[in-house]
Formats: sequence, structure tokens, C-alpha cells
Amino acid sequence: MININSLLNEGQKILSNSSIKTSMLDAEILLCCALKKSFKEVVIERNIKIKTNQINIYKDLIRRRKLGEPVAYIVKNKEFWKHSFYVDRNVLIPRPDSEIIIEEALKITDRKDKGFILDIGTGSGCLVISLAKERPNFFYSAIDISKKAIKIAKINAKMHQLENRIKFYQSCVDNFFKGKYDLIISNPPYINKFKLKCLDKDIFSYEPLIALEGGLDGSSMMNKVIKKSFSLLKVGGKLILEIGFDQKLKTMKFLKNEGFYVNKVVKDYGNNDRCIISTKT
Repeated sequence: MININSLLNEGQKILSNSSIKTSMLDAEILLCCALKKSFKEVVIERNIKIKTNQINIYKDLIRRRKLGEPVAYIVKNKEFWKHSFYVDRNVLIPRPDSEIIIEEALKITDRKDKGFILDIGTGSGCLVISLAKERPNFFYSAIDISKKAIKIAKINAKMHQLENRIKFYQSCVDNFFKGKYDLIISNPPYINKFKLKCLDKDIFSYEPLIALEGGLDGSSMMNKVIKKSFSLLKVGGKLILEIGFDQKLKTMKFLKNEGFYVNKVVKDYGNNDRCIISTKT
């Protein structure tokens, strides 16, 4: 029978030959999934023999990854901030750069503070759930145009025992009128419609385009979020937006025209402009 070490090497080789840049990491994650073991267990038990049915499961997972399917969708799980989230092809895969939104939200709030926070375009719910874990005294709402995304966000909220603290609404941003908020966070679609096909195959072929496409110039949904946020925020309320790397000046100009004061722009881990914090004046 084959042991963990040999099977892992085989999977890594297949992915590497298919130009998968993270071939070893992906092979390890998929093996953990196939064996239903933790990463630590897989590392420690390298010489343990594997059953035939487990080998077949692993090879099928490797085949799916070889064809380009993202690991997060294969294993139905993605780590974000300090937590794990259920994901499938109906929501974007949470990315480390979006954690900047959480970092900035924590800087402008205190654990003892109370108030109302809204997440526009919640997707998997990773942003609002992560923030709710850190700031337990706020009341939270989250909206998404996708019924399937809202269903997944609710699954994640229940998984983190927050189903009673976050209200989820299926709604487009234009038609949402509930409440007044102290803080709004949003990672809206911001990719130029004509640049979608330039994205990595993993993204373009698998992730929901409705959560990526920002219109002809990439800013149509961003502008809608800004306009609606002005009417939903209390005076002095904050808006934290994730933006495309080349959208800083355009977004700042629109914010100022809509009555916001731009506090700062924050760069991501790749040194690209990624997040704008502004205040309703």
C-alpha cells in the first residue's frame, strides 16, 4: 500500500507539471481533505499506509486542481482573518488583502463601543463575521444581491454562533433603505468588464463574475455603494472601501463629490493602493 509521503509527492508532481505555482501546498491541503486529517497529523504520519478508497479520493481532488479549480472550492473551506469559512462557487474566495478592511475597522472602533455596522456585498460573510467576532457590542447588517451568497453567509454566521447577531438581506444596494449606520464596510465588484478575461483561469472560470465585474470602467458598482452609503451613514460615520490598485484617484474624487472627507488610503501586502477610509461630512 502507498504511504502519505509517496502519495503527496505524486500529487505535487502532477500539479507542478500542470504549472500550478503552489503545487506542494495544494497537494498537502488536498491530502488533508482526502484523509480527513489535520495538517499536523499528515506531517507526523508520513509513513502511515493509505487505504485504496482514500487514494482514489485524493487522485480525484488532484485531477480537479490540475484542471484549474481553486483549492478553496474543492475543500469547501477558506481561512480568513482568524477563522475558517465555508465557500463554494456562489461566492468569492476570501483573500488576505481584504483583511485590511478588518484591520482599519478595528482602528476606528473600540471593543467597548456600541453602534450599527453594515456590510455591502457580503458574499461569504467573512468580513462582517470577522468584525463581529472582534467587536461584540455592535449590531450588524449585511446585504448581497445574490440569494445563494446570502444562504452561504448565513451558514457561516451559524457556524460561528452569530446567526442572532447579524441580519442578512438579499438586496441590491440601490434598493436597501434599512437603518442608519456608524460604519459601512464593502468590497464591491471593481474589475473592468473588458479585463475579466485577463484574470487567472482559476478566477475567471470558477469565481462568480457578478461579484467581480464593476462595469465598463470598473467603478460603476463602487459609485453606487458610495452614493448609497452617504444616505445610510450617520453624520461622522465611516466608510471603508476596498478598491482596485488603479482606482485611488478616481474613487477619491467621487467620494469628495458625494460629500465624504477622505481620511486615508491604505496599501495591501503587495504595496498596491487597496483600501480607502472616508467620513460622511
